[in-house]
Amino acid sequence: MTTYRAIRPYVTAQATELRLSQQPDLPLARTANPQLSVVVDPRVRYQTIEGFGGAFTESAAVTYYKMSPDCQAEILRAYFDPVAGLGYNLCRTHINSCDFSVSTYAYAEVPDDMALEHFTIEHERTALIPMIKAAQQVAPKPFRMIATPWSPPAWMKTNNDMCHGGQLKPEYRAVWAQYFCRFVREYEKEGIPIWGLTMQNEPQAVQTWESCIFSGEEARDFVRDYLGPTLAEAGLASLRLMIWDHNRDVLFDWIKPVLDDPQAAQYVWGTAFHWYVADCYDNLLCAHEAYPDKKLLFTEGCPEGGPHLGEWGTGERYGKAILNDLNHWAVGWVDWNLVLDETGGPNHVGNFCSAPIIAHTQTGELLYQSSYYYIGHFSRFIQPGAERILCASPRDELQATAFRNPDGQIVVVVLNLSDQRIAYSLKIDGCTAPLTSLPHSIATYVLDA
Repeated sequence: MTTYRAIRPYVTAQATELRLSQQPDLPLARTANPQLSVVVDPRVRYQTIEGFGGAFTESAAVTYYKMSPDCQAEILRAYFDPVAGLGYNLCRTHINSCDFSVSTYAYAEVPDDMALEHFTIEHERTALIPMIKAAQQVAPKPFRMIATPWSPPAWMKTNNDMCHGGQLKPEYRAVWAQYFCRFVREYEKEGIPIWGLTMQNEPQAVQTWESCIFSGEEARDFVRDYLGPTLAEAGLASLRLMIWDHNRDVLFDWIKPVLDDPQAAQYVWGTAFHWYVADCYDNLLCAHEAYPDKKLLFTEGCPEGGPHLGEWGTGERYGKAILNDLNHWAVGWVDWNLVLDETGGPNHVGNFCSAPIIAHTQTGELLYQSSYYYIGHFSRFIQPGAERILCASPRDELQATAFRNPDGQIVVVVLNLSDQRIAYSLKIDGCTAPLTSLPHSIATYVLDA
């Protein structure tokens, strides 16, 4: 039985000035506590965590470069510094343009360029690639990158348009698979290694922005017959290939044709998912139970409909989603745009959204949103390689999760979405400590062995 010296609390709470604020240490005692307890048992272990992070988009990069050098440095520290910031280590970017680009573009614009002779990432050398490289210089350890296409080039699609849905024409499946490999190699030349790929962003959504439709059966055939073998032949079999990359609601139904096919499934590392439409956390559990060797990774979520400046509910939405995704077998959580401007953009189709840091390009201010702090209660403390451990809560009003870091440190996160101040205790290895959860708060408790 491990002896823990004390509990180190960090708290964020509405109607207070507490923002990821360290509080005085609390003692653990081998005495009975009459309060209901959040029970933690490090002997019962679940999934291993890959990490946390956000997305480098062209919109984020354009906004970043509109700010002063001091603000730029602060943004990168705020996300990548493991002590003063959020300690991000797992990030995402787009292949070709997405809605959070300033225009629609592809790397190969010349029709029927089957050999990809005109392929170029020159467009992204203006802002996106330099921002990623700037972050690489700040991060104390290399962060890992996931890349996702929103659409193939227009000439490869049934609607001859990168936007408004459409499908990949069968005659271009082979060259589209080669396109992934070319992207990875070009980014490698820039000093940006790619860790993972998703096959298609939101393959069931026809959007006014970049989008492309795949059914589960079409994805199975593309992965099995084209993308998987092409990556392997190019020496890129080690890349983590993910499918779906859409909402939790119909996740299981869509991935089933792919993962039920052994030849397709051999190429698939896991399932990526988003939070829009509905919570449906149990669908993650279904996916894990049906395909326990495949990972689950959250790859995008943000509050839609503008920047939501100063709203507390945006942070609570993050806290609830991260905690429940992790408790339902997610191995990591990747937010959407790292930074946006005061409008929630730029976005070339007006799909304005929020980000944890809003950079006000007119006043030169950085506006930290509640979501920034809620994410930090997980990302700053749960290390890559941590294992989720048993954590049981006695109250519906208290949601909780717990992890054992590789060094043996225990991290417990407790979320209170209610209007009530709640007294409870934390129980671990025969020791207890009385705690109080403030209304609309999130707390992280760190226990060092």
